[in-house]
Amino acid sequence: MMQAMVLERPGSPLVLRQLLVPACGPEQVLIRVLACAVCRTDLHVCDGELPDPKLPLVPGHEIIGVVVECGSGVTGLQRGDRVGVPWLGYTCGRCGYCLAGNENLCDAARFTGYQIDGGYAEYTVAHHRFVFPLGEALSPVATAPLLCAGLIGYRSLRMTGAARRLGIYGFGSAAHIIIQVALHEGREVYAFTRPGDKAAQHFATRLGAVWAGDSETRPPVPLDAAIIFAPVGALVPAALRSLCKGGIVVCAGIHMSDIPAFPYHILWGERSIKSVANLTRRDGEEFLALAGTIPIRTETETFTLSRANEALAGLRGGEIRGTAVLVFD
Repeated sequence: MMQAMVLERPGSPLVLRQLLVPACGPEQVLIRVLACAVCRTDLHVCDGELPDPKLPLVPGHEIIGVVVECGSGVTGLQRGDRVGVPWLGYTCGRCGYCLAGNENLCDAARFTGYQIDGGYAEYTVAHHRFVFPLGEALSPVATAPLLCAGLIGYRSLRMTGAARRLGIYGFGSAAHIIIQVALHEGREVYAFTRPGDKAAQHFATRLGAVWAGDSETRPPVPLDAAIIFAPVGALVPAALRSLCKGGIVVCAGIHMSDIPAFPYHILWGERSIKSVANLTRRDGEEFLALAGTIPIRTETETFTLSRANEALAGLRGGEIRGTAVLVFD
């Protein structure tokens, strides 16, 4: 048996349950979870903002653990390996999207902590093709946020091309990671926070932002690109107004409130809007290799498994600086 925090009904708190340790299928590995970061997507799943989750569900998709069992068809992994498990949990590998290197768009894709039980538990299983081997020396708590906040942030940053002046809207887990990559690449970062959130603005400038202010405020200079991590549709026209001609707004979240109508002239001038959908395994391989060379340092606040609802509430209320991470006795 194992302990797990379970979503039984969207909109209700998670419940601590005793469950059977999951059986390991032929192409799966059984993983003892060491740490699992708490992501805003977990909030969207638990609050019912993403449709049709598997129920009952064990959330969590930023998992660090140790392989304890391998199925008969598993290759490249063995017992004792330290691994990470991301949001993308399975793709068909045969459709046009998969064959073109766009497996993040696969119509048959399944996602960890959404359609597949995730890491808010002492054990989890994962398909061996969607598990990243990690070094033994890495701290589980420090590494867990890289598995989604880092990966989605990295994919979002790549979409901005060579943008030198970069705006980041919503300075939470993903932003505090990706600012380190942006600065490493020689970019200027302008941080936008909830109105009046001086603590988040101080956090951003401490990490190297050249300017930080309210999301309702225009930056001191036009931006080449903006990444929106906050799930607030009204930030799209705000970001467009802050762009120079030819700039791009990248919407990084899997869920966002409706984008309000806006005048065409703020889009004109070959400005563009693009969304980020999930991630690919190539994103993970590139980013995890880069993270060690910068090196990226995550700021975390730990919670025991039974306090997962407190971690989610802190994230919902903007009280977490960096990333909340669940840990196990």
